[in-house]
Amino acid sequence: MERFVDQDLTEAEFRECVLDRARLIGVMMQDAEIDGLVTNLVVNGVEVTTYVEAELDRRYPVRLLLRSDEPDELREAWRQLTAAWAATIDQIRQTPGIEHRSVNHEWSAVETLRHLVFVHDSWFRRCCLGFADLFTPMGLGIEGVPDRQAQGLDPAASPTLDEVVAVRDAQAAELAAWLDTVTPERLQEPAPIPDNDMWPPYARGRTVRQCLGTVLNETHEHHTFCVRDLALIEGAAAG
Repeated sequence: MERFVDQDLTEAEFRECVLDRARLIGVMMQDAEIDGLVTNLVVNGVEVTTYVEAELDRRYPVRLLLRSDEPDELREAWRQLTAAWAATIDQIRQTPGIEHRSVNHEWSAVETLRHLVFVHDSWFRRCCLGFADLFTPMGLGIEGVPDRQAQGLDPAASPTLDEVVAVRDAQAAELAAWLDTVTPERLQEPAPIPDNDMWPPYARGRTVRQCLGTVLNETHEHHTFCVRDLALIEGAAAG
């Protein structure tokens, strides 16, 4: 266990870190941000995760649909997600060039959309449909994805916004068509993941519903990140 004692970590950044069972004792935290999968977080003796989750549900009612096992509610969730992304892309088009700008070392809007291309290929086409195809070259995987080129990804890819949106539109239509016919029973079946080494390796043993949940949650979460960062970029330009 690594311990930090009497150290000044002002402006420290912990990215893609596992902080399970971390203890921060006698610390000072002002203007701090925590962004990630957070459960059972206790602040000054108060478990705050429940409050945070309730507030997120209030801000984003689609989250309630995302947790459903009912196909009709999942279809509505996907409709709302695609509509939200369409509105954001329309906003992006109003400021040419903003789609390639980033803030706080986060992905740009185009990079975020490219990541969702990868999420669809890996978690939906591979895990829900059982396809063993190589991934779309423009897809953008996280740093932890090994052998990216062997899986079809092109690290030199530099697609335009229109090129990425065209792929995302086709993927959205594919998922919508599948949701139109999926049954509750199908959702609870084991995910038909091909027997090869492609991403994601840790999905084996999950149900179709669990793998679909990753696609839906990633689509929602990355939309909130994208909207947040666009606001920061536009605010900086205005200021």
